[in-house]
Amino acid sequence: MSLSVAGARTSTSPLPSSFAASSSRPRLLALPLHRRSHGSLASPPAAGRRRLRRLLRVRMARTESTGVGIGFRAPEFELPEPLTGKLWTLDDFEGNSALLVMFICNHCPFVKHLKKDIAKLTSFYVEKGLGAVAISSNSVRTHPQDGPEHMAEEAKLFKYPFPYLYDESQEVAKAFGAVCTPEFYLFKKDGRRPFELFYHGQFDDSRPSNNVPVTGRDLSRAIDCALSGQELPFVQKPSVGCNIKWHP
Repeated sequence: MSLSVAGARTSTSPLPSSFAASSSRPRLLALPLHRRSHGSLASPPAAGRRRLRRLLRVRMARTESTGVGIGFRAPEFELPEPLTGKLWTLDDFEGNSALLVMFICNHCPFVKHLKKDIAKLTSFYVEKGLGAVAISSNSVRTHPQDGPEHMAEEAKLFKYPFPYLYDESQEVAKAFGAVCTPEFYLFKKDGRRPFELFYHGQFDDSRPSNNVPVTGRDLSRAIDCALSGQELPFVQKPSVGCNIKWHP
């Protein structure tokens, strides 16, 4: 299977996982400087200034996932799914041998950069028996677009193959030790044993401000290992994103 993003240039390259993906999006690396007729440097046009401001906001928002270590047990939770109104708990995934818990939100540029590919990757692995759930814990007091109604619209628009849950109190994010969006926790278990953390790292090396194609390489390799009972053959890199906006 390969990832593709509508309207983007795509290419395919083999990966050491069953989920092979490669796509690229045009990204701004530098803004050209425009010269006035007398030779002095002028400011870039308005569109260029807007792109520069966006890149600066992305860089200022960067936070790395930290905290919990391998073997950490998945905390219990009970959260509503705005799209359906259903309450979900950790026990709903008891039949899965691996569980992916993602902290995402609607407004974060790091999440926007990946959301189509997150949906495609998880859809691929859910069919193979992976349990998956996404949680939004941002304060809607500062970011109303992360509220339940908008979450339901987002889940429907991107056809999320996982429940997208609302952590209004932010207690679940704190229990997991989540600090940024996106943040990925991959748990696995043997039989009736509790879910234990297997991977806590990035989706891949792609960021909104670089020219690296979105592949899902790191997360897909980790999921392959979790589902097949193998050890990780690579060093985990932390996820990078916007810091979670906590209630004032």
